Amino acid sequence: MQTASASRWRSVVNTGTRPAKQATAPAAPARAGLGAALARRKPVERLVAEGGTGTGGTLRRSLGMWQLTMISIGATLGTGIFVVLGEAVPKAGPAVVISFVIAGFTALFSALSYAELAGTIPVAGSSYSYAYATLGELVAWICGWCLILEYGVSVAAVAVGWGQYLNELLHGTLGVTLPAALSAPPGGGGIVNVPALLVVLLAMGFLLGGAKESARANTVMVAVKIVSLLLFCAVAFTGIKSGNYAPFMPLGVGGVSAAGATLFFSYIGFDAASTAGEEAKNPQRDLPRAIMLSLLIVTVLYCLVALVAVGAMPWKAFGDVDATLSTIMQQVTGQGFWAVLLALGAVVAIASVVLTVLYGQTRILFAMSRDGLMPKVFSTVHARTGVPRANTVIVSLFCGVLAAVVPLGQLADATSIGTLFAFALVNLAVLVLRRRRPELKRSFRTPFSPVTPLIGFGLCLWMMTSLEFTTWMVFCGWMAVGLVIYFAYGLRRSRLARPEPEK
Repeated sequence: MQTASASRWRSVVNTGTRPAKQATAPAAPARAGLGAALARRKPVERLVAEGGTGTGGTLRRSLGMWQLTMISIGATLGTGIFVVLGEAVPKAGPAVVISFVIAGFTALFSALSYAELAGTIPVAGSSYSYAYATLGELVAWICGWCLILEYGVSVAAVAVGWGQYLNELLHGTLGVTLPAALSAPPGGGGIVNVPALLVVLLAMGFLLGGAKESARANTVMVAVKIVSLLLFCAVAFTGIKSGNYAPFMPLGVGGVSAAGATLFFSYIGFDAASTAGEEAKNPQRDLPRAIMLSLLIVTVLYCLVALVAVGAMPWKAFGDVDATLSTIMQQVTGQGFWAVLLALGAVVAIASVVLTVLYGQTRILFAMSRDGLMPKVFSTVHARTGVPRANTVIVSLFCGVLAAVVPLGQLADATSIGTLFAFALVNLAVLVLRRRRPELKRSFRTPFSPVTPLIGFGLCLWMMTSLEFTTWMVFCGWMAVGLVIYFAYGLRRSRLARPEPEK
């Protein structure tokens, strides 16, 4: 549906400038040239007016605040604790707890910016759409391309970890262990990671049923994972040895910083609710609340579990085991039952991360496709289910194959750098939108702006510098591929490259 306000903006969509305040004033003339095309912005009113619309159908507004919060928790809680903790502890030692706090603190500043923009521009594209309204098309493309790396690759990374806990569960219940050739990727001692592929395909099946149905399944899985982590804390607490905390920071501040950058991967899910802006019943009210509440819950649980884990097992042992929390449970109790129970919780928990992050990936591609920057197939909505069906299948198959053949560590770091870059842009977008469009109604305002967004921006850049050189090379290569695609396809096919017909 189109509104009068959106129609008013069509006359200036190619200029990227605000319309004159007087209704009778003539529209600004379109500017020519490559520079103008790269800097063209999509007006907020037009973004909102086009919300929900796709080729062949529309997304359905069926999600309330609680469901949106569960989407963010589902996309976040479990990834760092169940999977990446075992890789972060060897970098920081017992001080990994501080690393979680640093990563969460960094995420908080960006979460505040996300909350403001999600309430102001409640659309499916998340930070891609926010950048399009404030920083121009080229920056929006770069942001969207980073989100594809963030969401798509993190699906694969989490799926790899899911296979580790599935093996633990099968061994504890049936005495069966999947052969390494079929449960690990090349370079990790195997040929293909079948469990990782399987969990992505299962998530795809849920998503094809509809957003509301997927949200219900996710809520159940989130409840299971929270109970599992609280159970771990209660049982593993009995095995804490004070000597395991000394020395507390054996690898120095550099190790804590490096672990924090890796663990930032654990917080990427808090922005998942913003990708559901076009399927929320009351997005202006509920999206900011869901983002902030989910970040608070996961940060508290992460720090609590990490503190108990490093107290119950020497930090040097973390790099030698898979399914870390299950291993700790078995060592503490001397019984396999508790480890199996936790492995069951982890299998369910990590599956919900795959489900919700995959959901976010499809909605970002939906928004980019609707703007003409991606092929139309990604914005084709099934009339009966209200789901971008072809989009979901294509993304799921891509992520599934990636999960089956790429080792976890490389995936996690690649996801972190894409996330940090996108979050940095979101902090800038808040400042730009405050300056260009101060009159817009904001259901949530970032406190102490512009200081807060600037701190968020600086922290994101600082954590990016803590990542390894190889990760930067992968990121630069990914950006180079993205720019080639944009200049070869998106620049010419963008809907802002031509005026919208009046309706």
